[in-house]
Amino acid sequence: MIRHEFDRELKRLFKRQEELIIRKNRAIKKGNGIYERYAYPAITRDHVPVFWRYDLDYRTNPELLMRLGVNTTFNAGAIKLNGKYCMVLRTEGFDVKSFFAVAESPNGIDSWVFRDRPVQMPVNEDPETNVYDIRLTQHEDGWIYGLFCAERKDKSKPGDSSAAIASCGISRTKDLVHWERLPDLKSEAEQQRNCVLHPEFVNGKYMIYTRPQSGFIETGDSGISAGFSDSMTNAVIGEEILVDPRQYHTVKEVKNGQGPPPIKSDIGWIHLAHGVRRTAAGLRYTLYILLTDLNEPWKVIKRPSGHFIEPMGEERVGDVSNVVFSNGWIKDDDGTVFIYYASSDTRMHVATTSVEKLVNYIQNTPEDPGRSELCVKQRTEMIDKNLALLKKHYPDLLE
Repeated sequence: MIRHEFDRELKRLFKRQEELIIRKNRAIKKGNGIYERYAYPAITRDHVPVFWRYDLDYRTNPELLMRLGVNTTFNAGAIKLNGKYCMVLRTEGFDVKSFFAVAESPNGIDSWVFRDRPVQMPVNEDPETNVYDIRLTQHEDGWIYGLFCAERKDKSKPGDSSAAIASCGISRTKDLVHWERLPDLKSEAEQQRNCVLHPEFVNGKYMIYTRPQSGFIETGDSGISAGFSDSMTNAVIGEEILVDPRQYHTVKEVKNGQGPPPIKSDIGWIHLAHGVRRTAAGLRYTLYILLTDLNEPWKVIKRPSGHFIEPMGEERVGDVSNVVFSNGWIKDDDGTVFIYYASSDTRMHVATTSVEKLVNYIQNTPEDPGRSELCVKQRTEMIDKNLALLKKHYPDLLE
């Protein structure tokens, strides 16, 4: 490629990315009334800066070939900081190594722009091979904490190239630029995933949602659990209280995990979690809601039936298909809630709702009665009520 062709192609790459960034997203109005999905993904790998992926030096890359490709941008922690909506994304290269990258938006919906450089997360004395799925908590102690999965090779199984150990890595920051790495969480569990720091002190201690595991993939008998630590600079938890267990023939029959930090409301702490069940096509990940007590946030007081968000349409296709996963949401001052969720371990989406709608959903959605017979009875009661109302007030709709 001669120089002027190189320059033209380089400008085309930047122009195409700019067109993607400035494209306005629009709400899909025909929804379920609980939240609004949006027409386009919020962030894809094509949003990642061109200069992160291409060597732009004509001398060393005259054909303008991609050098360090990005495979996926997903599972983002989220926080509003200095008036901007921020996602800290799990960004995975072609080399299957994940790293964190900050993207910002002025409105929480579109115009997402990556900061010039990815996060250079400090390592401790035992550097991990891979980091991912960070949860961001603006804690009342003044720090923003990032809890993430720190994955290392299981050295007790040198012959098994897939054997790994998952730990809860801990870091803190004030600006999402300068990060202080703290020691990994210490617990009695062999492995930990989906750890999330509660945003307030509970009885003077830091409360951490956990999911203790017996293996890297196997969850054992655990579910969403919680433990307490005196400190985050050397976080140690003892007994882990089971908050929300797995349950046969539900959206969380195989495993479940806390998503982002819970949102505080007048009726309790609103939690977004993921649940996994088996299907003939493999595992299916969906999101569900639960409510815990304001003063004792490890105690569940309401579980609306079934899933809250499921993979739909193009969301069902990707690196790991039929999956939605969330580890970030933002509650705005006016009560608007931005739910950031990944689809099929590939891209990020946004859905919007409000605390008011979430409270309505929680208070008025019945719980799962547990058996087909009872589910039919539950649904029939609502049908009978609705038919009576339609007959009285909207008879023309029954014609």
